[in-house]
Amino acid sequence: MTNTIDVIEAAYERLAAVLGDGLVKRNEPMSRHTLTKMGGNADIFAAPETFEQAAQVVAIQKQFDIPFMILGNGSNLIVRDGGIRGLVMHFKHLQSITVDQQSLTLRAQGGANIKEASRSALDYSLTGLEFACGIPGTIGGAMVMNAGAYGGEVKDVIDYVTIITPEGEIKRLYKEELELDYRKSIIGRKRYIVLEAVFQLAEGDPAVIKEKMDDLTFQRESKQPLEYPSVGSVFKRPPGYFAGKLIQDSGLQGKGYGDAEVSTKHAGFIVNKGEATATDYLRTIDMVQRTVKENFGVDLELEAKIVGEE
Repeated sequence: MTNTIDVIEAAYERLAAVLGDGLVKRNEPMSRHTLTKMGGNADIFAAPETFEQAAQVVAIQKQFDIPFMILGNGSNLIVRDGGIRGLVMHFKHLQSITVDQQSLTLRAQGGANIKEASRSALDYSLTGLEFACGIPGTIGGAMVMNAGAYGGEVKDVIDYVTIITPEGEIKRLYKEELELDYRKSIIGRKRYIVLEAVFQLAEGDPAVIKEKMDDLTFQRESKQPLEYPSVGSVFKRPPGYFAGKLIQDSGLQGKGYGDAEVSTKHAGFIVNKGEATATDYLRTIDMVQRTVKENFGVDLELEAKIVGEE
């Protein structure tokens, strides 16, 4: 089927019949669900409560052949002002985290925040997830991009994940099948959806774990402009350089369009100082890329993902 208003409406009615009206919305503002506080409306917004419902959402999307994306907590994402055509699925009801002390494993659903998973590991004196204590993303998003910080990465501790394929099949993938590399994995390439992840951790000294997490939290809060909405680190680290240093040395801090501005606290961030639009934000990104290219001959590659229509 082609993506027409009639098809969108039919898909919405089908989803509402399967999930219930409370779990499906029409024309939902994405600014409510992104850390930048920007973005137009999604045609359909579905928030399943079970793995089986999530699989049904995928099956209905396939049946009606409408555009589809999975939304985490809206970090690392820029939604254009024209919004998102088709269906957005959000796991705000799939956020549970459980720990098995006997096997030293932590199980987290795809919508859970990886920061909360890190804190849960600390509660049970398990080490391995300290690096994630400041990452503002979901488990699903962390698996897609092999999230990492301060010398640690998801690939260091993941055991296996449970995913939904684009065909609606639920299956398990172990670490060696995930093709985890710097900010990438097979999950993103194959358009899999992460229902849950199981991490293999180790026993640790809770005082030592907490000290490390406190130190990493201090480093993050003292260096990053967390007082303003942003997409997080905008650019990947170019080989042999630091993106923030190149931007700083280009004299771009404090510059931008509208209320979008290169942070004066950390040049690798572009913040929303108030009422920035996605267009403002993207124009600022383009300015940064062009200026750094002109000054240093370095191409800054986006770490953030851009979706939606202008």
